[in-house]
Amino acid sequence: METPILNTIDQPADLKKLNLEELTKLAAEIRDVLLNKVSQTGGHVGPNLGVVELTIAFHTIFNSPIDKVVWDVSHQSYTHKILTGRKNAWLSPEHFDDVSGYTAPEESPHDYFNIGHTSTSIALATGMASARDLLNKAGNVMAVIGDGSLSGGLALEGLNIASTLDSNLIILVNDNEMAIAEDHGGIYEGLKDLRETNGQSPNNLFKAMGLDYRYVENGNDMETMLEAFKAVKDIDHPIVLHVHTQKGHGYQPAITNKEAFHWHVPFDLKTGKTLHPTTGETYTDVIHEQLAKEMAEKTPITAITAAIPGSYDLKRFGKKYPERYFDVGIAEQESITLAAGQAKQGLRPIVFQSGTFLQRAYDQLSHDLGINKLPVTIMVSGGSISAGDPTHQGIFDIAMLSNIPGLTYLAPTTKEELSEMMHWALHQNIGPVAIRVPSNEVHSAKLTDFDAHKMNVLHSGKKVALLGVGSLLPLAEEVQQQLSKQDLDATVIDPRDISKLDQETLSDLEKNHQLVVTLEEASLSGGFGEKVSRFYNNSAMHVLNFGAAKRFNDRETTAELWHEFKLTPEQIVSEIVDNL
Repeated sequence: METPILNTIDQPADLKKLNLEELTKLAAEIRDVLLNKVSQTGGHVGPNLGVVELTIAFHTIFNSPIDKVVWDVSHQSYTHKILTGRKNAWLSPEHFDDVSGYTAPEESPHDYFNIGHTSTSIALATGMASARDLLNKAGNVMAVIGDGSLSGGLALEGLNIASTLDSNLIILVNDNEMAIAEDHGGIYEGLKDLRETNGQSPNNLFKAMGLDYRYVENGNDMETMLEAFKAVKDIDHPIVLHVHTQKGHGYQPAITNKEAFHWHVPFDLKTGKTLHPTTGETYTDVIHEQLAKEMAEKTPITAITAAIPGSYDLKRFGKKYPERYFDVGIAEQESITLAAGQAKQGLRPIVFQSGTFLQRAYDQLSHDLGINKLPVTIMVSGGSISAGDPTHQGIFDIAMLSNIPGLTYLAPTTKEELSEMMHWALHQNIGPVAIRVPSNEVHSAKLTDFDAHKMNVLHSGKKVALLGVGSLLPLAEEVQQQLSKQDLDATVIDPRDISKLDQETLSDLEKNHQLVVTLEEASLSGGFGEKVSRFYNNSAMHVLNFGAAKRFNDRETTAELWHEFKLTPEQIVSEIVDNL
């Protein structure tokens, strides 16, 4: 049996010994390796399959790490990692978890930043290039940007500064005609014009910004990419290399379903079908039911997303009401300020966001919504403790949103609360309202006497009060059941509003309680529990806060983190008993 070429590649220098036929064969081997792993572990499928040739070509022509490449988002860096000494993380199942799904400087001298969010590569590259020049160092600097990242404001800021540099800088625009979902906006119409004219269209954003420009039509052809890189290596000025690639190249299910295979859970390699599909009702279903009710009642809603329609299945709404559906592309700031403008004119916009991406729009949340007290509703998903990598953290949203003056942050615990909170948010005139979509399975309970700002006392006991925020209310109820076995009848409370304390309810607890316990699936620093502790600061009440540490978790399992943060029922009960 012929020895795989990949077996001979341990560092980029090994590629320089291969001819075109061998490099092309290596690309096919790497695709097989990529698909074998991600079909078992899940991961970014389409982005990585689309850049195999250009990555091999880069490491063949350039001399990494003297020549540096910064991958935007870095979710397309799997081939780069395989070629830079980390191939065992794809070849051996026992090593599948050895590396991050994104670039990580602690792993390799060929990686320069921990990057998992979008639109940063060009700005980072301008910094690296200018530092290289000031320090009289050598080497090319390349930024690889694609998957819709050009619509992020920082990408445009980076292009603006790149044009002022008078030295080597290569900006590779990996144009696969997609973001996470479809591209949206005038920038991408311009890229389409350039593709259709082989780079000759006068509608050229890059030239308009003062940058040199070259177009490469077939970015999935090895010979083409080798020649393209030879032509720009050691160039003495900034240049944009616009490369047309195919997202999901080499795997038909990823080509046919580009959005679904941007990132995919484990799947059957032959069919592309999900191995463990979600069944039963989801909170996304609950959201759509409420959207339908609001439309039936003529509520003037709009639905806005920043390139993550799949997270909320928003195309379901967009097909029914296309004129009321807005996907602004990867541009969280625009999504918030667009909503502000619509609200000012009398509409009731709902912005659908991921908590870990929403941080990019912090100034807009505070300035455009908070100060102006505009009734915009923001659905926030991903609020949970997880540790796949340090860049995607779902624990900082409470600290971020609950401390903006005038913004109400609500944490529903059931589908009934979620629906009622959406309805209330869409009909109030106080100001912006964010709703933390629960991260657990759907829970249901009869809802009576709803008041968004009033804590919901689900069970009245004494001595100990358990306040379970959102998805951790079931944990509070489980703790209550275990305490009852020790003759402790604990009160259980659903806080609902996690931005402003219900002081009346908290004060009432002082009559017959000596310990208040808060549970939140979020960072304790700046979180809900911290507010409760501060409220009782000058009283005899003791307070225990349970939640996540303020840090960027990295590659621990969720179970490990919950145990470390003492978020198991047994640990909480033990802490309560010890405190009493």
